[in-house]
Amino acid sequence: MDVPRLLECLAADFARLRAVASTDLAATVPTCPDWTVADLARHVGQAYLQKTVTMREGAEPDPWPPAGLADEEPLALLDRTYADLLAEFAAHEPEDPADTWYAPDRSVRFLIRRMAQETVIHRIDAELATGRPIAPIPADLAVDGIDELLKVYVSFSVRTWGDSFTEILADSPGRTYAVRTDDASWHVRTGPGRFTVEDGADEKADVTISGAPADVLRWVWNRTVAGEPSGVTVDGATEAVEELRRCIAVVTR
Repeated sequence: MDVPRLLECLAADFARLRAVASTDLAATVPTCPDWTVADLARHVGQAYLQKTVTMREGAEPDPWPPAGLADEEPLALLDRTYADLLAEFAAHEPEDPADTWYAPDRSVRFLIRRMAQETVIHRIDAELATGRPIAPIPADLAVDGIDELLKVYVSFSVRTWGDSFTEILADSPGRTYAVRTDDASWHVRTGPGRFTVEDGADEKADVTISGAPADVLRWVWNRTVAGEPSGVTVDGATEAVEELRRCIAVVTR
């Protein structure tokens, strides 16, 4: 996705998140059960602030979070930090350097992408918490989100922080996964110390996960509702599906 499109999606999902969150800050977030909607709004606001300070100062802020942040009203914090984030994005070119945890891409563009994806997932959380309908997720944003989760979050994390996945992958027999949507597909291979992702899923796989982009995005991020159709078809052994789920759970909230 290009940067203007990512910013467009960020704006739309922020507006939806802000509107939905304002209806019931006390509601429990079922996908993050130890959070209320107020906690969710504060989390997103802190993510915005952390990225803003990182771009402004050239390094991730330390200590974190700053003193006094917990005293700010959640929606006021969300509004303030979003405005500051947009202003900081506008002050930089996408190719400008930015300190990130993802070594292959330490750029402002990475942060723009990350905040667009952060916001769509958490506005889904707010919708689920308050019982509001899930607003449509654009196919291009959903495909990008699946790609980011598999390649940036899980695959990079297994390579970089492998000890966090030892319990899951040490005894893996080596499995293959085909993740397919209407617009893109990915081939995943797991094994001891291994989680690789390639574009395309034409080969036969142990597990196939398929559906519309928005449905697959919600499935991989575990933003589906128990007892309700997910729109995703999963074919494969339960233990193989669980291996993938557990790898994803290590790096997501």
